[in-house]
Amino acid sequence: MSSWESKRRIWDISQALRPGLPVWPGDTDFVFERTWNMEDGSPVNVGRMTMSTHSGTHGDAPLHYSATAPDIASVALDPYIGECLVVDATGVGSGRISVGDLPHIDSADRVLFRTFERFPHDEWDSRFTAIDAEAIEWLALQGVKLVGTDAPSVDPQDSKTMDGHKAVLAHDMRILEGLVLDDVPEGRYELIALPLKIAGGDAGLCRAILRDLTND
Repeated sequence: MSSWESKRRIWDISQALRPGLPVWPGDTDFVFERTWNMEDGSPVNVGRMTMSTHSGTHGDAPLHYSATAPDIASVALDPYIGECLVVDATGVGSGRISVGDLPHIDSADRVLFRTFERFPHDEWDSRFTAIDAEAIEWLALQGVKLVGTDAPSVDPQDSKTMDGHKAVLAHDMRILEGLVLDDVPEGRYELIALPLKIAGGDAGLCRAILRDLTND
């Protein structure tokens, strides 16, 4: 590894999976317990987890919003790795990111939106900022193939039509949700956010990171 590679800063933009993790209302709570314990004489510690596929930071599979679309184990990985643009959308006051809120995007394949001033690690915030379907359509026309957000969904919590997800599906885009972007300045980074390969999975949990494109 070159000295330049080794000095590139890394931002961990993932939530910590833990008991008490806020989840979508009615979804499965995160539970972790020890099944083998060194304190009880086992040579190793082993744990067991119960959780939703949408716990914490995750990538939605097309199967999540279309019964005939691919599961998370079948999607290509290219959209989840590469240069991305982080956009500060904390000033959006309408509850949705619209086309008018989007900056000029110059050949960005991936766009991540920060919507929270401080990410709500300890409680569920039902008033999160969604993304208009028209804004997703506009991003797709600019060549964007992945949209990420620190919110738990691109659609509002009370949406019944899932217009944002449908726009993503129509353009074969990918979604990352539940990112933590509190300390990440606007700008361009390298994104690495591979979803777990779950056969039949409607989503895959991610350890998502950003890396500097330069070592300045």
